[in-house]
Formats: sequence, structure tokens, C-alpha cells
Amino acid sequence: MYNNKPPPLQINPTLITPEQAVTIFASLISNVGSIEALGFFYWAISLPKFRYFMRLYIIPTSSFIESGNPERAHEVLRCLVRSFAEIGKLKDAVNIVIDMHNQGLPPSVHTLNYILRVVVDLGLVKLAEHVFEEMSKRGVSPNSCTFSTIIAAHCKAGSGISEVEQWLNAMFEKGYVLDNVECTLVVDHFCKMGFVGKVFGLFETMAEKGFPPNVINYTALVNGLSKRGSIKQAFEVLEEMVRKGWKPNVYTHTALIDGLCKKGWTEKAFRLFLKLVRSDTYKPNGHTYTAMISGYCKEHKLNRAEMLLMRMKEQGIVPNTNTYTTLIDGHCKTGNLVRAHELMDQMVKEGCTPNICTYNAIVDGMCKKGKVQDAYRLLQLGFGRGLSADRFTYTILISEYCRRYDTKQAIVLFTKMLKTGCQPDMHTYTTLISAFCKQKKMRDSEKLFEDSVQLGLVPTKHTYTSIICGYCRVGNTDAALKIFENMSKHGCVADSLTYGALISGLCKEFKLEKARELYNSMIDKGCSPCEVTRLTVAYEYCKKDDSASAMTVLDSLEKKHWIRTVNTLVRKLSSEGKVDIAALFFHKLLDKDPSPDHVTFAAFTTACYDNHKYSIASDLSERISGEIT
Repeated sequence: MYNNKPPPLQINPTLITPEQAVTIFASLISNVGSIEALGFFYWAISLPKFRYFMRLYIIPTSSFIESGNPERAHEVLRCLVRSFAEIGKLKDAVNIVIDMHNQGLPPSVHTLNYILRVVVDLGLVKLAEHVFEEMSKRGVSPNSCTFSTIIAAHCKAGSGISEVEQWLNAMFEKGYVLDNVECTLVVDHFCKMGFVGKVFGLFETMAEKGFPPNVINYTALVNGLSKRGSIKQAFEVLEEMVRKGWKPNVYTHTALIDGLCKKGWTEKAFRLFLKLVRSDTYKPNGHTYTAMISGYCKEHKLNRAEMLLMRMKEQGIVPNTNTYTTLIDGHCKTGNLVRAHELMDQMVKEGCTPNICTYNAIVDGMCKKGKVQDAYRLLQLGFGRGLSADRFTYTILISEYCRRYDTKQAIVLFTKMLKTGCQPDMHTYTTLISAFCKQKKMRDSEKLFEDSVQLGLVPTKHTYTSIICGYCRVGNTDAALKIFENMSKHGCVADSLTYGALISGLCKEFKLEKARELYNSMIDKGCSPCEVTRLTVAYEYCKKDDSASAMTVLDSLEKKHWIRTVNTLVRKLSSEGKVDIAALFFHKLLDKDPSPDHVTFAAFTTACYDNHKYSIASDLSERISGEIT
């Protein structure tokens, strides 16, 4: 490359225009030669004044084509693509490259691959496919690198499995195979998308073509399964890997340790960790220690986590930012902000720079302690050190404002988040939706819900439940039922909170039969109703003097829940003077538990005396006395 060399002529760039630079190039290639002309070209495009002048690329390319020097022409075009990608005019540059083929430039897979790399680095997967298609039409024969680049682009962009498979099949048909790096990328993508079975098919295809998966590929699969929580299957892959002669390395074991910790099986993870400690071949590295520390932090076993940090340093393994951030987050979640700040100071002294995740952990802990102003001051300190707020930073602050019912300020932050190009996730939207629903501002929550869906985000169970609760608060159970139906259609399974909110709303609107239908449905689906839901439905039947239906509602409960619910029901009925029906349930209660709850008995007898139902109280007292004797 010539861009650091002086031009072949003594030229002051301030004295010539871009058009004159083109003329100078044309003169040089005609009178001096291509080497000198190319040297001038590289010098010119190294200067911003000339770098983005299109004719400075077109004329040299055409000149090299005419002189029968296609390699130099392609060299200039690759510079064109790189330069114009910098100013957002990549498509224009690509069109020029394609047009030059029409002018007689022979195809070059090297140029195709170069363009694809630039396009893919910008995340423009569709443009990459367009370039591939257009250049293939013009005789460019793609090679292994071409296919690998596009496949990697689809994986990084999170494309659908069918698109990735389409390119894989096209690659295999041409006789090419993935190298181990691209194979690992595909394995990661398939696992993230939940298509683990396809990984085994990929491994079989590679083996048939003489490139069986190696320890890195198997480790990627173990890691993918572990992240999904499929620990049993991850260990099965480990066994298969060993059977085929591959020895698991420290990264394989670290993936398993991390997966076990994420499942809450820290003791099993620690046994595997000790196996590495005692191994003569592989020793735990920084990632292994961090995974184990993370597991203990999630279980609030901070003493063990701190012990591992000390052990790590004793072994000469330097903790990184992720290690310290994990431990800081653990202390913040247990409310120990003092230790969190100490660790942050310690990591700085050791030359380990806190990142935005570190600040997020402490800011979140401060907000939960009500120290919002201190949290803001800490954030400003981080911003002063060159950090930028990410999605989690905004979500933490938005959540705090929502917790204080200050949705106005939460929306201000949300708007700022969007303007800075920071994309909210479903958790951010759900936080705002829930806050507006609690304030009965259903139009605002509906708008946020629609916006999130249009962005391709998937509403969670919490999102749907929040909206259902909101509609029930404003007495619009018809809308709540529609949301509930949509929830099921989109594969989101309702839990006892979702059912409970909807059942409660229906009862308030005197839609008892629909509430009962949902109550039965949740039980049929193995979802246990909470005490409030059980009590609500039974009480509504009691209000209608339909004790038989109330009894039926409660009969499906196990004995412990039945006794607890009926005790609460008797007390509620007694407080409202419904002594006759309360007595009926009290006698049923004694059938199951001869020793009555003292609070329930006191509430019942008081209600009897207040309502002049002395005989009912007397009959119950006699029964209790008789059963005790």
C-alpha cells in the first residue's frame, strides 16, 4: 500500500481540486506508468479532500481495465468500497463495482469476499445476499470463504434457522465445508435458537465430508446446552465427545460449571471445579473461577464467593472486570453496599477498570436502598470516565421511577434512551406497562405494548399479567379476557397470578360463572390457585347463598389448603354477620380438623352474639366440647 508514501510529484494538496487530482492520475498513467499512478492514487485517497470523490476511483478503474491490468482495477474498487462505507454510501460503491463488470472487468472472488466482509461488518445481511447474487450472475465463482462470511453474518444477526441452513446446504453442494471457527459460530446460533438437534445433523455432515467436529465444536455444543439449562444433555454430549477420542479441556468443564450454577446446583458445580483443581492437565482459569463465584453469589453465599476470589489470586490468576462485577453485584443484591464499594476501589487499585455493568450493579443496589441521588452521582462519575449508559442502566432508573409512581419522569428517561439509539428490551417495556396499568392509564400501556410488538419483541407472562390486572382495575374484563386469549395463542403460559387477577376482576363484575370456568381451567392445567383466588370464588358463591357451589370450589384442594381457606372464609363471613352460612363451613371444618383455630372460633362466636344467634354458638360449642372429651 502506498498511502503513507509521498506522491511521485511535489504537489500541495491545498492548491488542487479533486477534479484536477483525477487529471493528474490520468496524465501519470499515460506518461509515467501504472506504478507511479497508483502511488499518486493512494496518496490522494489518504486525504479527506479527495477520499470521497467518486471519479477518483472510477477513472483509475477504467484506465486499468483498458490497459489490461484487472488486478489493479480490483485493487482500486476495494479501496472504493472501504472509503464509501465510512460515509454511509456503501450501496453506491457496490453498484459501481457491479457496473464495472458490465464494462469488461473480469470477475474476482477476492473482491467479492472483500465487499462481503465490509457489508457484514456493518450488519447489512440482505445487502450481502444481493451482492452475492449479482456478482454470481456476472461469473464470480464463490469459494469457501464467501459462504462462510454470509453464514457468519446470518448467525451474528440472529437470522432464522431456515436461512442459515439454506446457505449451509448451498456451501455443502459446492463441496465446501465449514472450518472449526465457523462451525462453532453455527453451533452457538443453533443452540440459542433452540434447535440443538440440528447441531448433531451438522456434525454428521461434517464427519461424512472428512471434517469431523473437534473438541472446540463439542465444547460449543456443551456450552450452548448448558446456557439453555439442558445440563443432562450437556453431560451426554461430554460422554460422546470422550468416546470419540476428544479430551474435554478447561473450557468444556467451565461451560458445565456455569450451567450447573445457573440451575442452582452449586455443590455439583463445585465438585467439578475441585476435579479441575486436582487435575494435572487442566487447571481452572479466570472464567472458571468467575462462573463458580457467580453461582455462589446467586445463592447469596458471599463468604464462599470471597474465598474463591482469594484462592484465585493465590494461584496467580488475575481477576478481570467480569469477576469483580459479579461479586459486586452479589453484595449489592444482599444490600451490602459498603463491601460493594470496597471491591470497586480494590479493582481500580489492581488496574482493573470498572465498566458500565459494574456501575449498573451498584446503581441498582443504591436505588433499592432508596439512595437515588447517590446513584446518579456515581453514574455521572462513570460517564466522566468515558462510559455510556446502556439498556440496563436506563431500565434500572426507569424501574426506580416507576416504583415511585413517577411515570412522567420514567417516560422522559425512556424517550432519552430511544434518542441515544439505545434499544429497550421487553423488560424495559414491561416495567413501564406495569406502572401505567397500576395507575389505570390503559391507553398509555396499550401504546407501549403495540410499540414493543412492532419492534419484534416478545411479550412475557409478566407483560400480559400486568395488562390483565390493569383492565380488571378499570372494570374492563372483556378486554382482559381478549389479552388472556392472545397470551395463549402466542404460547405464553398463564400462571396462578394471571388467573387470579382475571378471576378477581370477573368476580367484581359479578361474572361468577366465567370466573368459575377459569378457576376449573387453571386446576385442570395443573396450576394451583393461590389462597386469595380460592377465597374470592368461594366467597362470591356464599354471597349468593349458594354454599353447595362454594363447597365444590374448595373440594378440589388438598387438606392443608382447604383448612386454611375455610378458616379465612369463616372469619370473613362472620365479620359480615353471615352467621348461618359461616356455621355451615365451621361444622365442615370440624369434620376435617376437630381442633378449631382459636382466632376463627372467637370471630365466629362474637358474630353469633352480635347477631343474637346464641343457639348457633351454643350448638358449635357443645360439639367442640364433646369432641374434646
